[in-house]
Parts: sequence; C-alpha cells; structure tokens
Amino acid sequence: MDSNSKKVYSMLGLCMRAGKLKSGELSVLEAVRAKKAHVVIVSDDASENTKKQFADKCSYYKVPIVFFGDKESLGHAIGKGVRTSLVVTDEGLAKSLLKNLLLEDQFGGNVNGKN
Repeated sequence: MDSNSKKVYSMLGLCMRAGKLKSGELSVLEAVRAKKAHVVIVSDDASENTKKQFADKCSYYKVPIVFFGDKESLGHAIGKGVRTSLVVTDEGLAKSLLKNLLLEDQFGGNVNGKN
C-alpha cells in the first residue's frame, strides 16, 4: 500500500469520526436519493451487479463514484466490519478525498462521474 492509499484510508476514518460518512448499501443509496451524497466509494472487489447498481444510481443523480480498495480495508479504515460501499456527505471532505483518489487513479483505482 503506497502513501497515497494510506492517506485516503486515513481521510475515510476522519470522515467517519466527523459523522460525515455513511456505510452500507441501504444508507448509501438513501443518501444518494436524498441528494446528500458528494462522493460514493465502492470496493474494487464488490460484485459486478453491485458495481453496476451504484454506477447507475450515481450516474442518474450525478454523484461521483470511485471504485477503490477492498471490502476489508474500507471497513477497517472506518472502524467497522467488512464494508462494500461508503458515501461522504460533506462537500469539503469529499473534494479533498476526490483529489487524493484522483492521484491514486494514476497508479490504480477507477474514478467515474464529475470531478
């Protein structure tokens, strides 16, 4: 894991402690539908059906979506068990996170949606 990945995981933990992050399929989809989502993160090892579901929903609501990390690492970063999907509900934190994820994308990872 490179230093940029560590920074992303650290920022996810910060978002969780600040109360600006939700996890789990239902919570994430609810935040997207309520237009409270500023970036959605789905694990790289999620099923193709899950990836498509989130990609379609984020595309419709114009929310950036990022495929990053694995389920165990995402859950560990936020102090929870295995997590496939996360949503950041704060615009400032989401922009900072996207900036780091775009750097990560140069070395692996996939970013879709608006930047």
